[in-house]
Amino acid sequence: MTVRKCLQWPDKRLRTPAAPISEITDDVRRIWDDLVDTMEAMPGVGMGANQIGEMHRLIVVDASDTRGAAVRMANPEILHASIEDREHEEASPNLPGVSAKIKRPRAVTVRFLNEDGMIDRRDYVGLWATSVQHQIDHINGKMFFDHLSKTKRDMLIKKARKLR
Repeated sequence: MTVRKCLQWPDKRLRTPAAPISEITDDVRRIWDDLVDTMEAMPGVGMGANQIGEMHRLIVVDASDTRGAAVRMANPEILHASIEDREHEEASPNLPGVSAKIKRPRAVTVRFLNEDGMIDRRDYVGLWATSVQHQIDHINGKMFFDHLSKTKRDMLIKKARKLR
């Protein structure tokens, strides 16, 4: 278990969809452990594998009040999203120093391969739902600022560059 260095925008791997996982192996478990350690060190509420340069459809999410409740997911996909939206200030260690209010569905139903290699299906609401959607975006090659208008996105990236 290791805290890993996060790729910095505009690394092309952040725009590359990650490859699916066929089975849960020791290597997959090691990547999940590294993701949890890296997420905790930020501190954050989730992380996708490509954020640390691992091009696999793996994410971890922990939006609990008390840490240590990370859910490990392989090949997560959203089956259902609520009509009602929720706005939340989002950021990414891949583009440090900036954030933006993003609207996403308030609740989602997600199907994924769990730690035991079994297909799992869970409902998430609030910050858990926001984080799951944010991490799935990452492994799909999208960043949080892709949800902004072009003008707002350009201003955010310009501000991040100035902060470097």
